[in-house]
Amino acid sequence: MMKNPLATFLGGTALALCALTLNSPAAQAQGLDEITVGYFLEWPLPMMEPKALGTYDEALGLTVNWVSFETGTAMSAAMASGDVQIAVSQGVPPFVVAASAGQDLEALDVAVSYSDNDNCVVASKLEIDKTNAADLAGKKVAVPLGTAAHYGFLRQMDHFGIELSSLSIVDMAPPEGAVALSQGAVDFACGYGGGLARMKEHGNVLLTGKEKEDLGILVFDVTSAPEGFVAEYPDLVAKFLAVTADANARWNAGDEGDAMLKVIAEDSGMDLEAARAAIATMEFPSVEEQLSAKWFDGGVQTFMKGVADVFVEAGSIGSARDSYAGNVNVEPLKIAAGE
Repeated sequence: MMKNPLATFLGGTALALCALTLNSPAAQAQGLDEITVGYFLEWPLPMMEPKALGTYDEALGLTVNWVSFETGTAMSAAMASGDVQIAVSQGVPPFVVAASAGQDLEALDVAVSYSDNDNCVVASKLEIDKTNAADLAGKKVAVPLGTAAHYGFLRQMDHFGIELSSLSIVDMAPPEGAVALSQGAVDFACGYGGGLARMKEHGNVLLTGKEKEDLGILVFDVTSAPEGFVAEYPDLVAKFLAVTADANARWNAGDEGDAMLKVIAEDSGMDLEAARAAIATMEFPSVEEQLSAKWFDGGVQTFMKGVADVFVEAGSIGSARDSYAGNVNVEPLKIAAGE
């Protein structure tokens, strides 16, 4: 998936970061001397290193207060109240729910892609994979309805030409689905995280994360912020994204090894090996990739609409927007990339 993130960064984002740092901070000129940023513990991202080292404070020219959250919905609420100005790694489903309700949120970059951490697993005894997936017709499946996993399930079934009416679909959270799969109560199950890991002990995935991405089935988090804040402080937001892009590029290059991971693990509240295992399932697209059709030049917007429609069908939200293009703002990322 990664073309050459370090080269991409050095070719644009680093130069832009230097230029932004040399300029007089617009935020300071307007009297802003601190911001609050939300993030998740036990979610090891490369940006945790500059967070721990105070690099964001230095680049932005102000104090960055960090507050941890347990859910993306809580992040949305904190941004709605004005308590948080930027949220790092907010899941797309809670972002879409808030946007659908009218909250003025904007997605600014792809914080992390983890398509291999959300999937459907078929019981080993069935010996069904992507080459004979049509044999799933008539089978029983456990799916957590109203989630990104549900959306991915629907897209995969459509890809393989399997009529939903031929399936017995049971609403189960991933841990429950994993148990059902292990006991033979369902033929396949869809989920994410620890539940997915346990599902894989009893079966195989139909499509790899890369294969799903090529079909437009994405699993990713975004950096988000209120529209008003981004409009008022575009250069500050660009600086923030540039620091993140630098950390991602250095991580993707692989030159810093455990030295960088140790800082990331400690700041994430994890031991080294747990952080290593978690980050191994993650990918961090370069800025160039994020601005491509796969992501912000159409892919993200389409995915958001798909997630919203799934939630409407599941009854989780009352209605979806006609388009989520207005909830994606690539201008700060372009500034960070020197465009």
